[in-house]
Amino acid sequence: MRVVVGLSGGVDSSVAAYLLQKQGHEVIGLFMRNWHDESVIIDNACPWIDDANDAVLVAEHLGIPFQVLDLSDAYRERIVNYMFDEYAAGRTPNPDILCNREIKFDLFLDAAKSIGAEAVATGHYCQKDTVNTPKGETHRLIAGADPNKDQSYFLCQLNQDQLEQALFPIGHMLKPDVRALAEEIGLPTAQKKDSQGLCFIGKVRLPEFLQQQLEVKPGDIIEIEESHPMFAERQVLSADSPKMDAHAYAFSPDQGQVVGRHQGAHFFTIGQRKGLQVGGKADPLFVLAKDVVTNHLYVGQSAEHPGLKRKALFMQEDEVHWIREDLAMEVDSRQSNWSFRFRYRQPLQKGSITRSVDGYYIEFDLPQAGIAAGQFAAWYDGEECIGSGVISD
Repeated sequence: MRVVVGLSGGVDSSVAAYLLQKQGHEVIGLFMRNWHDESVIIDNACPWIDDANDAVLVAEHLGIPFQVLDLSDAYRERIVNYMFDEYAAGRTPNPDILCNREIKFDLFLDAAKSIGAEAVATGHYCQKDTVNTPKGETHRLIAGADPNKDQSYFLCQLNQDQLEQALFPIGHMLKPDVRALAEEIGLPTAQKKDSQGLCFIGKVRLPEFLQQQLEVKPGDIIEIEESHPMFAERQVLSADSPKMDAHAYAFSPDQGQVVGRHQGAHFFTIGQRKGLQVGGKADPLFVLAKDVVTNHLYVGQSAEHPGLKRKALFMQEDEVHWIREDLAMEVDSRQSNWSFRFRYRQPLQKGSITRSVDGYYIEFDLPQAGIAAGQFAAWYDGEECIGSGVISD
C-alpha cells in the first residue's frame, strides 16, 4: 500500500516512517511547510527550516521519496485567523485540534491522495481499530499506549472518513522505546527534543503573536475575594440545579478592587497565572474571568479560589462532534458511563453528559478548575474517544 507519512523532522514521525517501510508499504515522506514568519518565535525553538532539513535526512536515511508541501496560506486562513477571532471574542482556542482536522487530515490527506496514496500516517501517540456496529463498519480512535504521551485529545474532531485513511504506527509504543528504536536504526532525529508550542509555528510569545492583529488595550485587573457571598449563593443554587454551574461567573467591577493594569483582556485565558505582573499578594493570582467588552480582567488568589472552579460546562448543539456517529445521543438522554477532559494530559474526569433541547451539558463528579470558553471538551468510553465539543461559556 502506498502511504504518505507526514515527516515533521521529529523522532516520532521518523520512526513511524521506518515501521511502515518495515511492514512492506511504499512510503513517501511529505513535509508540511505551514508557517513563514519567524519574528514571533522564541529563540528559534522550532524554525521550520531546521525541521525540514531533519526530515530530508530521515528520508535519505530510509531511502524514501521526499517532498515539501506549502500549506501556509490555508494554515493562516483556517487556523491562525481562527485563533485571532477566538481571542478577540474572549474565548480560548485550541489551534492544534483544528490543525489536525483542517490541515493534517484534510488538505494534507487530499495532497497525499493526489499522488496515489491510500492512507496517510503521522507520529501521533494514539491508536485506531475497526469494529462492526448495527450501522456498519466503524473506526474507533483509541488512546496511545503511553499514558504520558497519549494524543487522542488532539484528534477528537476527526470524522469517520478521516480515520478510515489514517495510520498511527507508533501508537502502541512508549516514548522511550521509540527513541531506543530510532537509536538502534541510526535515525538522525533519535535524540532530537520534542517540539513545543503551536502546531507548525513553535514556541511563540503569545501576546506578541496576537498583537499582529489584536490591539493593545490597557485596562484594570480586579481582584475578587474568595469570601465574596456570590460563591456561597451559587453553590447553594447549583446543588438544586447543577446545569446552572455550566456557565461562567458574570463578575462586575464593583465586586472587587483594582490591583493592577493589563494590556488587553483578550490576551489572557481562564486559569492563567503568569504574566499578570501583580505583586505583594500572599498567594499567586489566577485569572478567574475576562470581559473583552468592558476590558476588565478578574483575578483571585490561590489555585483553590472558588471562582476558578465549576462542576459543569455547556456546549451548543452545532458545536458538538461525534467520532462515533452510531453513539450520538438523542435529545433528553443522559450518559453516565463516560469520562471527560478539556485539556491535553488532563486525567480523565468522571461525570455525565446530558443532551437537552438547548445543547449538551457535562456535569463533573468533582469541581474542575480553569474551564474556558473556546476549549474543546472530549468524552471517552474507557480508552476510546467518542466525541468532542466546544465549550460555550
